[in-house]
Amino acid sequence: MTVVSVAAVGLLAVGCTSSSSDSGPASSSASPTAQAEPQNPDAAVAQDLPPDAVNAAVGKLDGLVESLMDSTKIPGMAVAVVHGGKTVYAKGFGVAEIGTDRKVDPDTVFPLASMSKPIGSTVLAKLVTDKVVEWDTPVAANLPGFALSDLYVTENVTIGDMYAHRSGLPDHAGDKLEDLGYDRQQILNRLRYLPLDPFRITYNYTNYGVTAAAESAARKAGSDWETLSENTLYGPLGMTHTSSRFSDFTAEPDRVVGHVKVDGNWVKTPAQRDPDPQAPAGGVSSSVNDLTHWLAMLLADGTYNGKQIVGADALLPAVTPEMISSPSGSPDARAGFYGYGFNVSVTEGARTQYSHAGAFSMGAGTNFLVMPSADVAIVALSNAAPIGAVDALTGEFADIVQFGDVRHEWRTLYGDAYAAMAKPSGSLVGQQPPANSTPAQPLSAYTGTYQNDLYGPAVVRDDNGKLVLAMGPGGKTTRELTHWDGNTYTFTLRNENAELGSISKVTFDNTGVGSAASGSGPASSRMTIEYYDDETSNGEFVRQGP
Repeated sequence: MTVVSVAAVGLLAVGCTSSSSDSGPASSSASPTAQAEPQNPDAAVAQDLPPDAVNAAVGKLDGLVESLMDSTKIPGMAVAVVHGGKTVYAKGFGVAEIGTDRKVDPDTVFPLASMSKPIGSTVLAKLVTDKVVEWDTPVAANLPGFALSDLYVTENVTIGDMYAHRSGLPDHAGDKLEDLGYDRQQILNRLRYLPLDPFRITYNYTNYGVTAAAESAARKAGSDWETLSENTLYGPLGMTHTSSRFSDFTAEPDRVVGHVKVDGNWVKTPAQRDPDPQAPAGGVSSSVNDLTHWLAMLLADGTYNGKQIVGADALLPAVTPEMISSPSGSPDARAGFYGYGFNVSVTEGARTQYSHAGAFSMGAGTNFLVMPSADVAIVALSNAAPIGAVDALTGEFADIVQFGDVRHEWRTLYGDAYAAMAKPSGSLVGQQPPANSTPAQPLSAYTGTYQNDLYGPAVVRDDNGKLVLAMGPGGKTTRELTHWDGNTYTFTLRNENAELGSISKVTFDNTGVGSAASGSGPASSRMTIEYYDDETSNGEFVRQGP
C-alpha cells in the first residue's frame, strides 16, 4: 500500500458520518446536535493570513518593482494580480526597448518562454474536457512516425508523461537541434536517436517532449497547435493579444524587444528569439492584461465570466503533483513537484501553490504564481535575459500575502541560481592556446562530410585557407574553426543554449580512412564536437567522404 492510498483512506474516514441504520438506539429525550463540517487535513494551513493580506501585498508592489528595477537595471517589466475574480493590479514599468521612449504598459506584449507550458497544458485540459484525448492517451496513437529509442516507451509514453517530464528523454532534448535550424517535425523525428533514462521515474525537463504531446493532441483534434490554442483558449477568454505564432508577436505594435547583458550593461539582443519550432513549450506571447483572464479562470477551477471553459476534473491533474522534480535535500526539507505543465509546491505556511517560470537567454524572463487558498495569482514579465528578478518578485509577494512581510532573500537566491546557469560552456573557456602548439595536418586531411544520426551531416570545408564547419539544414549554420593544438580546432558560439563566451573543441581523429585529397597523408576518420558531446547526446561525427 502506498502513502497516497493511506492518505486517501484517512480522508475517507475523516469525512464519514453515521447513517440512522448503523447508529445506536436513539434516545427519545435527546435532541440532535449540529456537527461541524469535518476539515480536510490536506487543506490545512500553518497559520491564518494576515488581515487584508492580498490588498496589503498589492499596496507594496510598486515599491518592490521599482527597487528591483533600480538594482538590476532591467529595461522593462509588467506585473498584474488577480484576486476575488478581478484584476486588482496591472502596471507597466520601464521601456519596451532601450534607446526609445516606448513605455511598457499592461497591454505590452512579451514572449512568455516556458510559461507557455502551463498555458498549453490548459489547452490540453480543454481537449480532455471535450473527450478528444485523455491525459493518459499515448503520444504515438495520434502522431504518425513518432518513435523513441525504446519500443516499449514509444508505444506507451502518454501526453501526461510528456507534460510531467517523465518520458526518460534527456534534459532539454532537441534544443540544440533547434539552434541549428531544424524545424519542429525534423526535431521530433530525431528524438529517436537520443538515449533514454528510466521511464516514469526520471524527471528530465524537455521542451520537445511537451511539443510532441501537444502535436499529437492537436492532430487528434484535426488542427494545428497554434490554431487549436487560439480557438479553444485565447478566443474564449478574450485574450486578443495572445498567440502561439512568432509572426503574430512581431506584428504587435506594442511589443518588447529582448535585451542581454554585455560588459555589465543591458543591450538589445543580437537576434530576437523565434520559438516557433517549440511553440507548445515556449512559443506563446501575451500581455499581463490578457494573462489575468487566464489566471482568473485557473482560480475559478476552469470557469471564466460564469462560463465553464475547462472542466475542473480535467484541469485538476495538471495543477497537482504528478512527478517529483526536486527531491528533498534533507529529512526536514520539502520536495518540489511537477504536475502537467505546472510546478507544484507547498510553502512554509503549509499552503499549496502552483507556478512556472520562463526564460530566454536572448532576452526574456517571466513568472507567475497562484495560491488558491488565498484566492490570488500574480504574473510578472520582463524583457531582459533571466537574472531572477521576476521570480524574486512573485516570491516576495507570496511571502507578504502569507506572513505580512518578506521572509526570504529571494533576490539573492534566484540571482545566484540564474547566474550559475548563465556561465559560458566549454572546457577551454578562459584558457589560451599552447605557446608551442603542435602544427595541424594539411587542411585537406580534415575537409569532408561527417555524419551523426542525431545532428545530421556536418561539412568541413577549406574556405580560402580557413576551415569552416557547416551544419543544420542546408548547412546554413556555419562556424569558422580556429587551430588550437595538433588535430584540435575550436569555434565560439552564442545562441539560446550557449552563453556569450562559450567555446567548443573540435577534435579530429587521424587514424586514417583512405588518403587526404592532396595525397599528403591519411584523412580524418571522425571528428568530435565538444558542444554536442555530453551526457545527453553523442558528439562524434563519422566521416562519409570528401
